[in-house]
Amino acid sequence: MDIAQIIQTVAIYALPVLFAITVHEAAHGYAARHFGDNTAWSQGRVTLNPAKHIDPVGTILMPLILYFATSGSFLFGYAKPVPVDFSRLRNPKRNMVWVALAGPASNFMQALLWAALLILLHAIGVRERFFLGMCLAGVNVNLVMFAFNLFPLPPLDGGRILVGLLPWKQAVAVSRIEPWGFFIVMALVVSGLIGSLWLAPLIALGKIAIGLLLSPLRWLLF
Repeated sequence: MDIAQIIQTVAIYALPVLFAITVHEAAHGYAARHFGDNTAWSQGRVTLNPAKHIDPVGTILMPLILYFATSGSFLFGYAKPVPVDFSRLRNPKRNMVWVALAGPASNFMQALLWAALLILLHAIGVRERFFLGMCLAGVNVNLVMFAFNLFPLPPLDGGRILVGLLPWKQAVAVSRIEPWGFFIVMALVVSGLIGSLWLAPLIALGKIAIGLLLSPLRWLLF
């Protein structure tokens, strides 16, 4: 494994990853505050300061270990979750959906912005591989976070969205999965089922949507 290439890859991905996790978590906290829960706000977690959201093990150590152990073929990590007291929301069951959706939505918007920046760099003649690679990393990292977090199983955002949308009886049944949800998700990730049956199709749809949304910008510049 080429050490220089690893360092370059880490440098290219560092900023997009920091932005992706920071804005994702801050979006949850902002949405929770908007709908009545000030827990995250009172703890200083509604912020774009990465230090408030980085988990030393989940955000730094685990992804690095997995990158070296699998030669970059498999990466997984997590940030410190923003604390949300759903009982404080004005309408807990309905507002839970919006609070959970805020994180993945912020990642889709970031992917859109990175893609727009990539188009602008091409338009002004920038050919520097580092900057173009960072833009592509920003698109890919955020689309992966967008798709992965929408998987409908607690404690992922998609699981909370599902709980908020289901009738009470079914919602309670799904919410009981949460203590084991992380291990179930990891097993599905390792087996490749989430990657092939969920991530790949959703990421492809995300790229199509970004292409359509940015087509006017591309038309103006080229």
